[in-house]
Amino acid sequence: MIGKIKNFLFKIFVYSFFYILGKTARIKIIGKENYENLRKKKKPFIFIVWHGRMFLPVFLHRNEGIRPLISLSQDGEIASQIVRLLGYRPIRGSSSRGGKGALKEMCDELENYAELAIIPDGPRGPRRVLKPGCIYIAQKTGAYLVPISFSCSRKIFLNSWDRFLLFPPFTKCVVLYGKPIEIKKDLNKEELENERKRVEEILIDLDSKADNYFN
Repeated sequence: MIGKIKNFLFKIFVYSFFYILGKTARIKIIGKENYENLRKKKKPFIFIVWHGRMFLPVFLHRNEGIRPLISLSQDGEIASQIVRLLGYRPIRGSSSRGGKGALKEMCDELENYAELAIIPDGPRGPRRVLKPGCIYIAQKTGAYLVPISFSCSRKIFLNSWDRFLLFPPFTKCVVLYGKPIEIKKDLNKEELENERKRVEEILIDLDSKADNYFN
């Protein structure tokens, strides 16, 4: 019982923290049309963002019914409950547990024009090394990948594997959406690895552009 109460209070704290800090941020959004055009045309797409840069994107897209992929670990269970409070509909699974079921569910959702979100270096890294799952799903379904990053004028990097980025209240922030990335279906193993590296470089470059916005 005590454990359940602690988990409940922790979820409420994290939700409140997300909401209050996000609401106080002075946010400039660049490249929003890169995913809005896909929405208008009913093209399936997957948001991709590094684990360390997901705070503002998660806040901005709350209550949109987006379906993020979250692992079946204990940490993933807590994260799943928190994002539900923020209006997300998580899909549970990872490469090590529940991967096949999650893959099928994601493909089915994309066929019905649902919007997905994948943290391609999550849940535990290595930091900014893109795992190939999002590439395979995009290739299989024809969904576009929409990269996201954010940065801020006053940065607070947590001492964690992902160097999770936060900021003080009332900080100027920028959120960048990259151009939609299309993955061709007729690619061999070597070409898929080249695409994985290309998308990884695009996400890393987007981080740099966001950071340089305030320099």
